Amino acid sequence: MAEWNEPLIAPPIISLRGIVNRFGTQVVHDGVDLDVKRGEVLGIVGGSGSGKSVLLRTIIGLNRPAEGSIEVFGKSMLDMNDRERRQIEERWGVLFQNGALFSSLTVVENIETPLKEHTQLPPELRREIAELKIRLVGLAPEAGAKFPSELSGGMKKRAGLARALALDPEILFLDEPTAGLDPIGAAEFDELIQSLQRSLGLTVVMITHDLDSLAAICDRIAVLVDKRIKVGTLAELQRDDHPWIKAYFHGPRARAAGIGGSAGEPVPQPAN
Repeated sequence: MAEWNEPLIAPPIISLRGIVNRFGTQVVHDGVDLDVKRGEVLGIVGGSGSGKSVLLRTIIGLNRPAEGSIEVFGKSMLDMNDRERRQIEERWGVLFQNGALFSSLTVVENIETPLKEHTQLPPELRREIAELKIRLVGLAPEAGAKFPSELSGGMKKRAGLARALALDPEILFLDEPTAGLDPIGAAEFDELIQSLQRSLGLTVVMITHDLDSLAAICDRIAVLVDKRIKVGTLAELQRDDHPWIKAYFHGPRARAAGIGGSAGEPVPQPAN
């Protein structure tokens, strides 16, 4: 039994054990274990075909694994009924690639969608909340009346982020949030995520290939290699001898991001 003065270790907010994902004869994940700590920003990286998006879809219930267990907030995602799942889904928000906005709805109407689905709030209060979220992600108030086709790529991502935050979630899932943005726009989006994470106390799980994002805002990084996962801080992974990890964190792009090895150091290139 622990002594009274020993520090308590908080349970993980997300816990995966032995996750196997296969599609036909193709095995994408073969025994993935992952714990996400409450309040951290966790980046997930991996080569093409490593199943980054599949892993995200598995955690949020869009893909059922062939084997393994998933716990979120201490509850098994694979054993709960529809009502229990709905309650869990109200506690997270998801930003898919390119925002995934409904093209026939305005920005305000997009943000109101989860409020309509999960709450009984009156229309005027839903509108007020949507307008608040628009300001929260740094969009101008007039963006609320625009349709997705009238927005730039960066504005679409911010609108999608506003919708992901509509229900005041505890967990925020991001799928390639800076993909398609220029370096300035990507850096600004990183700063926004970091600011929101700190001010709202969010746990953030972020799929990315952006080394600048990993260095700027991630507390730990999970690397999908050999159908499994390795997790560590940036410094720990830079010392890892796995060929793909070594190439990724010490290659030309890593050095350009200021996190790689010394200039001129020969390293293998990551395989696609």
